[in-house]
Parts: sequence; C-alpha cells; structure tokens
Amino acid sequence: MTHHAGDVSRREFVVTTGGAMGLAFWPQLAPPAHRPAAGSVILFQGDSITDCGRDRTVAEPNRAAALGTGYPLLIASELLRDPAANLQIFNRGVSGNTVPDLDARWQTDALDLRPDILSILIGVNDIWHKLNGSYTGTMEQYESGYGALLDRTRQALPGVRLVVLEPFVLRTGAVTDAWFPEFDQRRAVAARVAERAGATFVPLHGIFERLSRAAPPAYWAADGVHPTVAGHGVIARAWLETVRP
Repeated sequence: MTHHAGDVSRREFVVTTGGAMGLAFWPQLAPPAHRPAAGSVILFQGDSITDCGRDRTVAEPNRAAALGTGYPLLIASELLRDPAANLQIFNRGVSGNTVPDLDARWQTDALDLRPDILSILIGVNDIWHKLNGSYTGTMEQYESGYGALLDRTRQALPGVRLVVLEPFVLRTGAVTDAWFPEFDQRRAVAARVAERAGATFVPLHGIFERLSRAAPPAYWAADGVHPTVAGHGVIARAWLETVRP
C-alpha cells in the first residue's frame, strides 16, 4: 500500500515502515513525560557515538556542522520543525571520552550552557579502553563517577531534565565475548544512576538486540559500537518516543 504525506500519524508511520526491518522486534517504550518547553536549551553529551564528526569550531546552536552526522542531528531536525518552540540545541560529545573525561570538561561543556534538557550517552569506552589496556577504571568507579556527575549537575542546575541513554553494543566487529558479562553489568549501572538521579532512562541495548534478528548486527553498528545511519535512526527514534510525545 502506498501512503502519502499526512495519511498516517507518527506512531502509525513507525508501524508502517517498520515491517521491512522487523518492527516486531521494536519494544513498547515508556510514555513520554512532556515535549520540550518553548525556549528550551537541549544539550547532547557523550563520546564518539554522540560526537559523530561534529565541527568543534562552530559554537552556535542548531547548526548542522556543530551537531555532527548522528542521532543529535536527527533529533534536532525533528524538534526544530516547529519554529515557535525557539529551541537551542547543542552537541558537546567528544570521541574517546569516558566518565572521568566528561567530569573534567563538565563545567565548560555542560553546566555553563545551562541546559534545560541534558542528554548523556556514556559508558562504552569505560569498558572498551579497559579491555585494550589504555584505561583502568573499574565498574565500581564507573558507577560512583557517573552518579557523582549527575549529582553535581542537579546541584548546579536544579531544574534540569536529565536524560540517560543506555550504553549498547552489538556482537560483531570489535565486540567479542570478552565484553560480557561485564558490559551487561555496566548497562545496569547506567539504569541505577539514572533512577537515583531522577533521570529519564532511554533503553537501547535490547532494542538493538531485537532489531539484529531482522538484519545482521553490522547493519546497525558496523564495528559493534559505532552506529550506522540506520543505527543512529534507531537511537533518535527511541529518544523522541521517550522524551517527548
């Protein structure tokens, strides 16, 4: 059946287009709390998955070059369709970052921007760099450091809405059995720190595992870590479905 613009709602669009890539594996997400208020500042933070080649010389919000080529750009392109919302959207992800790296630049790259919504995806490098011998952080340090970062943010910005994205990997490319079960334990850490901080939690790992039954894992993340265009679309959709109606 051919559908024309305006024939289906956004949720119906998910169902209509999802069959080709196995939408049966797409889980029901928690009801969104509310859409971003007019005039909100939205900040995306994290590592290379968020960074996605952004131009660090461009500091202004809502600029495509500054948003990179991944899920922050896709989310911004949806949210900015409403000019009356007057949103300011920033990406400050930095490739290779761990939780301690975020902490070291948090004042300038997060708190000083005074976001109303602060979205964080971090954790893959905290285990990946440990596995390759370039980092020694333990799971306990990941939990305490991540929790302290969110507490620090709450103290500085009492009204901020925190959004914690679940770290995810797919079993392909760089991701081997050596990542497990510790990676699953670190995913649980992200959920715990989000709950303690009163953050909105966006589950991702299970979504990607389910979708990988419909298409090979490399279709979603070629090296098991960095999403493809399709993979970034999955993250953007999950974020939008969870964070706003």
